[in-house]
Amino acid sequence: MATTQALNGGNFYGSILRRQERHGAILTDLQHAHARKLPAHSHELPFFALLLDGDYRENYRRQQLQFGPLTIAFRPAGIPHQDEIGPRGVWFFEIEILEEWRTRLEECSGTLEQPYEDCSGGTLVWLGVKLFRETRGLAPDDLCGESLLAEMLGTVACLPRESAKGSPSWLTRVLDKLEAEFCERITLDDLSKEAGVHPVHLSRVFRRQMREGVGEWVHRLRVQEACQRMFQAEMSLADIALATGFADQSHFTRAFRRVTGMSPGAFRQLVATA
Repeated sequence: MATTQALNGGNFYGSILRRQERHGAILTDLQHAHARKLPAHSHELPFFALLLDGDYRENYRRQQLQFGPLTIAFRPAGIPHQDEIGPRGVWFFEIEILEEWRTRLEECSGTLEQPYEDCSGGTLVWLGVKLFRETRGLAPDDLCGESLLAEMLGTVACLPRESAKGSPSWLTRVLDKLEAEFCERITLDDLSKEAGVHPVHLSRVFRRQMREGVGEWVHRLRVQEACQRMFQAEMSLADIALATGFADQSHFTRAFRRVTGMSPGAFRQLVATA
């Protein structure tokens, strides 16, 4: 491949619609409006590229790979590649991994040296979509976002094989902590210390055992508590949101709708007529 340009963190070819640093990553909405062939380049940071719309072809390690909507690729740092944007353009959600995550992965002998693609709607795609959704609000949920990113990294990192198939003994302690403190601010590191295992390992095992991520589990506990408080007519929805651990009422509304399929206001009207 021709001489390549190395792009620093947060920099891409194309139009950057939105960029933020959160959860130990740089999160970028990236768009190309038209078909084009990009120069050969590499990236300073390892990254996930979630393709939300459009299509493109990537020349990577002597391969030509085709990507369509709702596909995702992980690429290690410093590996040259060249992209051809399709006729409809593309919309990417890019997730660049900062050094703090690489350091944390080294603690459990994990590395980010192998490429990975999910082009068939597998687990990694939907973890990426959930993380994208978490970034849309004015007050994203830190625990939910961090645990989703930990799961994504656990999928692509070269981690030692997990031998235990049953439920680990630490899971009960984590569930008890969540049950007791779900209205408070909980971090993935807090849970990791309680369990005595690495945050990435905790996130992966938690989803395997409980069928949902840590952040989703906390949201359900908070929504359940909020539903009970709806019967207290003197509490406003904003008061209930803050009392149950949500950052604000809009965050509360989004989580409530995901869990129940209706808005908090609609639920309150429903129980008011019971």
